[in-house]
Amino acid sequence: MTVLVLLGILALAVGGCVCVVWAQRGGPRWVRVVATVTLTAGELLRSSEKNRRRSPNRTSGDGD
Repeated sequence: MTVLVLLGILALAVGGCVCVVWAQRGGPRWVRVVATVTLTAGELLRSSEKNRRRSPNRTSGDGD
């Protein structure tokens, strides 16, 4: 079951990347929409990772 979920996520990621490339070459409207969603999701993940790195590590052994 886990393998199927991971394969589904992989298929969505690859499909999103294909749509981004296709949209740059002037694809149909639905491709541009999927490309925008893919790029927005990537930007959200990237900013989330940056915020996680900036936040102080509260479990760093404060002696509690």
